[in-house]
Amino acid sequence: MNPQELIGRVQESLAAQRVFGEPIHVGSTTILPAAVVRGGGGGGGGQNDAGANGGGGGFGLNVRPTGVFAVHGDGQVSWHPAIDVNRVILGGQIVAATALLVLGPVIRQWIARRLAA
Repeated sequence: MNPQELIGRVQESLAAQRVFGEPIHVGSTTILPAAVVRGGGGGGGGQNDAGANGGGGGFGLNVRPTGVFAVHGDGQVSWHPAIDVNRVILGGQIVAATALLVLGPVIRQWIARRLAA
């Protein structure tokens, strides 16, 4: 694949259709899904000691839903974020681990003082 084809495919992958989904009509409300699209790519080429040329390239794409816009019949627009439950759980685990690391020595010292008294 030549570099121009690779660039063309990258542009197609990062088009607005990936960020906003197809509108969904429910009664007088239109729902428009939205997502975060991240991509990256690279390529290179070279020549070995025997004089043979070589090259390659690649591209990665990450799409994550962020929520939906709701466009109501009266013209009002509201945003409804998508909740990533895995991130919420991970955040709770990090807070709990930090609390244990910080409060563990304090509780041990408090218990030792109570037993010594």
